[in-house]
Amino acid sequence: MESFVANNAVAIAIVCGAAAVAYGVILIMWVLKLPAGNEKMQEIAGAIQEGAKAYLNRQTRAVAIVGVVLFVILTVALGWHTGVAFLVGAILSASTGWIGMMVSVRANVRTAEAARGGLKPAMNVAFRGGSVTGLLVVGLALLGVAGYYGVMTKIVGTTSKEAVDALIGLGFGGSLVSVFARLGGGIYTKAADVGADLVGKVEAGIPEDDPRNPAVIADNVGDNVGDCAGMAADLFETYAVTAVAVMLLGSLLFKNYDKALMFPLVIGGVSIIASIIGSFFVRVGSGGGIMAALYKGLIASGILAAGAFIPVTYWLMRDLPKLADGKVVTWGNIYICTIIGLVVTGAIVIITEYFTATKYGPVKHIASASQTGSATNIIAGLAVSMKSTALPVLAISGGILLANYEAGIYGIAVAVMAQLSMTGIIVAIDSYGPITDNAGGIAEMAELPEEVRGVTDPLDAVGNTTKAVTKGYAIGSAGLAALVLFASYTDELGKHVNPEALKSAFALQSAPVIVGLFIGGLLPFIFAALCMEAVGSAGGMVVEEVRRQFREIPGIMEGTGRPEYGSCVDIVTKAALRKMMLPALIPILTPLVIGLVPRALGAESLGYEMLGGVLVGSIVTGLFLAISMTSGGGAWDNAKKLIEDGKYGGKGSDAHAAAVTGDTVGDPYKDTAGPAINPMIKVVNIVALLIVPYLTKN
Repeated sequence: MESFVANNAVAIAIVCGAAAVAYGVILIMWVLKLPAGNEKMQEIAGAIQEGAKAYLNRQTRAVAIVGVVLFVILTVALGWHTGVAFLVGAILSASTGWIGMMVSVRANVRTAEAARGGLKPAMNVAFRGGSVTGLLVVGLALLGVAGYYGVMTKIVGTTSKEAVDALIGLGFGGSLVSVFARLGGGIYTKAADVGADLVGKVEAGIPEDDPRNPAVIADNVGDNVGDCAGMAADLFETYAVTAVAVMLLGSLLFKNYDKALMFPLVIGGVSIIASIIGSFFVRVGSGGGIMAALYKGLIASGILAAGAFIPVTYWLMRDLPKLADGKVVTWGNIYICTIIGLVVTGAIVIITEYFTATKYGPVKHIASASQTGSATNIIAGLAVSMKSTALPVLAISGGILLANYEAGIYGIAVAVMAQLSMTGIIVAIDSYGPITDNAGGIAEMAELPEEVRGVTDPLDAVGNTTKAVTKGYAIGSAGLAALVLFASYTDELGKHVNPEALKSAFALQSAPVIVGLFIGGLLPFIFAALCMEAVGSAGGMVVEEVRRQFREIPGIMEGTGRPEYGSCVDIVTKAALRKMMLPALIPILTPLVIGLVPRALGAESLGYEMLGGVLVGSIVTGLFLAISMTSGGGAWDNAKKLIEDGKYGGKGSDAHAAAVTGDTVGDPYKDTAGPAINPMIKVVNIVALLIVPYLTKN
């Protein structure tokens, strides 16, 4: 068995990836066979499907233009191996979001219909619909990385190192699509949500998802293009980029030991099987605990993966050669690193839930502060968002130190890969959120019986927490993945400059490094500011349009006039596509300018020294800012839901109005700017890694 795994590691990874896709197809067929409700429900669901499809079509065309240009540049500059890998990564990343979203917008109405039978059947439909996206993310990512590596080494005949170098292009392709999907989907969903809430809830005093609100369809479309397609593309590229970075470090640190390259692929593969098995543990118990049901699947997947890692690590890593510094690393050290990754995953999930769930202190604090107005709500929300950074960063820091002690930078990389190996079940839990959110909206708009909303509302409330938890997981993974990419950058740079020059390149007493740290630290703030402004501007356009329709179309408020839903969809679609371009180009252009312009002016050391600082600066501030925004935004949202459930006067109270304002601020925090920082910091690092050969004359 040992020799079989070692000799067929790539094939095993491909088979496991294919198993994820195959099971995803089975779930798609199961979901689509379910009843889709009455004619009115199907009409509403059809409008959501049409809007989502139209937006993604236009987003894909916009990204394709940028992608074709970059494909040509990469092919000319780095060769067709890298160019084709870039294309593969971009296509697979886009496909993951596309397919997952198209299933989600069909699972939503079936979840609403299943809610007629109670909590358990509705939960089952929502989770299985979300599982499609989760399985596609890990399945296609592993198929892409392992498949392309196999083609390059077995068919094209390149060396392992050449194949891994080409795979950096695949990671870049996934990252490019991810940053656009996160930005465009985030701007879309929050512009619609902000517009719908400000005019519908605050000004008109009508409930959420009320069919009289002209922005309600756009809001439901946004849940899918942001939280489903955007999250899928985000974690696809994080997974693929991390796998490639670990392979690259393995090739650099353990010369002529290809098992170190194969290891991340195999642990990714066995975790896919663990996640598929773990998904069967997701079921609502007698107590009706929805979050507990979801956690059963996550815990089962983690335990199964931890057990499977033992023989895999032993078979592949027990003959590791010494590291360059003479350190001896055993298979036991590597296994401990995988467990560290799983423990950090659990810690981030628990910490994020604490800061965003309605039953804990932070959300209750914001809800209580809402009693004295919008200002105190926002002050409390900002304070919670800032405090929410401490525990996740300490957990990540502890994981880094422990993994580094066990196996150096390769140990950190393995821990990150183990953490990301849980992506399948994590994304399934996340994609459950927009499905239940839409199901509640469809139930409201189709005027289904109150008992149906009594099922969809608690499902939706938990979905809000699961989305926040997944964003915390994605951010922690992104920060660690970027750290691994930075290590790869320094090792690659070491091949082009002498050891003394490399030491000075990252010395804190170096002025270029300090300047680079400042510039890198600035990037997430500028990037996030542009995202927030985009949502504010587009949301303002939606507000004006909804006000116009309330004013000019007779009978809307009485229920006798029909709102023009399509106009709001069109407004946010155009605004999202137009406003995503500038921030998306920042992480691509910054390393090019910082690294290549000094080289062109004859000051090459200035370029690579400053660029090293930029990479570290973007990781550090990006991690803090992203955690703060996503956790704070989730806490604001659930504080509003807590009040809507009857606290402090309930719906229509002054506290509710203040909480809606806070939630409106928190929306672009948690669903646009915060999550989009993930791909931003990785794109900066990947572009830097790609241009290393051009940073020096050697």
